[in-house]
Amino acid sequence: MSAIIGIALALIVIVQLVPFYVTLTTALKAKSDLSSQWSFPFATLFVGNFRTAIEDGGILRSIGNSVLVTVVATALVCIVGSLAAYPLARRQTRLNKSVMLLIVGLIMIPPLSVLVPLYSLLNQLHAINTYWGIILVMTTGQLPLAIFLYAAFMRSLPLAVEEAAVVDGANLLQVLFYVVFPMLKPVTVTVVILTGVGVWNEFALSSYVLTDPAVKTIAPAIGSFFSSQTSNLGAAAAASLMGVVPVLIAYLFLQRYFIKGMVAGADK
Repeated sequence: MSAIIGIALALIVIVQLVPFYVTLTTALKAKSDLSSQWSFPFATLFVGNFRTAIEDGGILRSIGNSVLVTVVATALVCIVGSLAAYPLARRQTRLNKSVMLLIVGLIMIPPLSVLVPLYSLLNQLHAINTYWGIILVMTTGQLPLAIFLYAAFMRSLPLAVEEAAVVDGANLLQVLFYVVFPMLKPVTVTVVILTGVGVWNEFALSSYVLTDPAVKTIAPAIGSFFSSQTSNLGAAAAASLMGVVPVLIAYLFLQRYFIKGMVAGADK
């Protein structure tokens, strides 16, 4: 049985790694190289595609924009999400249960379904092609899932710890910042990963809100660069690899907390 599970896991890993391998081999080949995309160019590694992506596609600038938007939006989601989830988790009133159902419903709404009114609102606020505009959109879109995860995790925390802090003279804010928040590390890492990846990879809304190349994030920037490089797949593949590296590195550092945070509170 263990051998079958091992083979199944190996096949899953291979299926997941094949796209990265093909992208890497394509990015390291010159435009004139017509060999199979499955063959790795061990003899001649061509790095000109990465130079093209940087100089012509402005990929590094777009990566910087994405880092700014992702970091600020993720921080806001964690702060606002945890503060909003605390009363929903600790006070099981009928109103709070209705609010949680509404939050779950918001998670299921496709973002593009609100594109027209959202764009109209942002245009009236002069938020098109601005960092604060896209940060506001990303934060709002990621908050429902964050609140849901935080509330589920907080329900699994022992209430006696908070009651002991109150007996010792702590007020509500002190209980939150010195007792509750330090225990939220696993779910916070989960929220950071899910929010960060979601904001980093967001393409549809960003393509409409950010049309100025100077403020474009990485996903729409790669899309625009790919459409202009249809005859040079190597440069397009290089841009894609550069766009995925930062979020991949972040995930590798945070992955040990990810599963723990995802399953926390499942027994409640």
